[in-house]
This record gives sequence, C-alpha cells and structure tokens, in this order.
Amino acid sequence: MSHLNGRTLFITGASRGIGLAIARRAARDGANIVIAAKSNVANPKLPGTIYTAAAEIEAAGGKALPLKVDVREESEVQAAVAQAVERFGGIDILVNNASAIWLAGLSGTPMKRYDLMHQVNVRGSYLCTQACLPHLRKSLNPHVLMLSPPINLSSKWFQHHTAYTMSKYGMSMAAFGLAAELAKDGIAVNALWPRTVIDTAALAMLGGMARPENCRKPEIMADAAHWVLTQPARQLSGQFLLDEEALKRAGVKDFSHYAVSPGSTLLPDLFLD
Repeated sequence: MSHLNGRTLFITGASRGIGLAIARRAARDGANIVIAAKSNVANPKLPGTIYTAAAEIEAAGGKALPLKVDVREESEVQAAVAQAVERFGGIDILVNNASAIWLAGLSGTPMKRYDLMHQVNVRGSYLCTQACLPHLRKSLNPHVLMLSPPINLSSKWFQHHTAYTMSKYGMSMAAFGLAAELAKDGIAVNALWPRTVIDTAALAMLGGMARPENCRKPEIMADAAHWVLTQPARQLSGQFLLDEEALKRAGVKDFSHYAVSPGSTLLPDLFLD
C-alpha cells in the first residue's frame, strides 16, 4: 500500500511540529486523523491548537477529529480511542509523538519535570499503544510508530541530561519490546528519529544550542514517517530508523529542500554520533 487513503491515524501531540507535519502528509492521501493533544486554547508561547491543526488537516484533504487528551491520564486516552473508533470505525496507525523535554542535570531537574518526561514519553506511549491494541489487531496493515532515537549508550548522551535520555530511551525500549511481542498479531512497531535537529517549538528548550537556519523542516520527518507507515507491517518492524535512511529506502536522493536555510550547516540531533 503506497498511500494512506481511508486509513485512520491516532497521533499524539499533533497540534504542532512534527506530529502536525505527519498528520498533514497523511491528510494529502485522504487519511482520517485523530489529533490527540493537550492544546485546546491558543498559547502565545506555543503556536497551534487541536482546532487549528484540524483546519490544516482538512485543508490538505483529510478528515480530522480534534480531541483534547493528556496522555498521562488513562481515562482520557481510553475515551479518545473510543471516540476515534466511533467516528472512523477503527484505528490503523498509532503515532506516539507527544513528548516532554527538559535538558538539565541532576541538581537542575525538579522531580515534577522528571515525572512529566517519564509519564508523557514512556508511560504515555505505552498506554496509548495498549489502548489502541484491540483496534490495531483488526486493521489490514497496522503500525505503531515511536518518535524516539536509536539507543546509544555513550556516556555523553547521559551526562548532561540523564532524566531526558532515560525517558526517550524508554520509548525506544518499548518500541523494541512491543515489536517482538506484537509480531504474532502482524502489528509493526518501529522507531523514527531525525538525523538533524528539526525546527519546531522544542528548539527553545535547547537553550540556544541550535538556531532555525541550522535545522531541517518537520516535513522531512513527515515524509519519512509516510514511507514507514505505508510498508507491509509484517515486513518492517522492530527497526530504529533515521529520517534520511527511511527516505533513501524510498528512493529520495536530494535532501536539500528540507533545510530551513539551504546551504547552511546542519546540526546533528541528540543521541547521534
């Protein structure tokens, strides 16, 4: 299947950034998109809400269901999954995109930040996968995609932000384990991560380490995710993919148009040597 027409995607954190870009790309195929995110009112510090995202998705050719969801709350996730199934008849794809970031060391990480990262990144992804599982089992080509990195145990990826690293690697461990567990059901579980820093609202959390002109646009992750999610589920699972690798397998050779400022030096993303 080379397209997502008629398929239903449940995307967490899809009100902006990479999640919204993935949603827009799927919408161009005519997909149904469940926008499961917390932003239901405008925030001057963070652009986009579930409703502005829905408008963009429908303008791109898809159908949207905006739902206010805190992935830390089991009842909210279960209710959102039920509403998605009632509206679209099922769920074919889950994209665990919602993520919290706090790049600080031990003394600079309040426990509420530690808890937030682990509850959103690890527990939230696990919970959403569990909630969607009965419906994924009924899909003809079911996929779960974690937006998390390949696990790199170099100390340099721990020493400055151990708590964040633990939370993102927790997502990756979930992807690895669930791929094996769900193989018998024919459900693909993969992880996708950008080769370079992506220009999103999360840039502000990097403390000036990255500027937009040294980044790529979220569309590179959207196109890479599209390729992954259109592959036969039984033939592509348990993989830790970088966006460039996925797109090369899709036949893409020129990545220059994904740069915010073509010709500028691109910064590698976290966790990549």
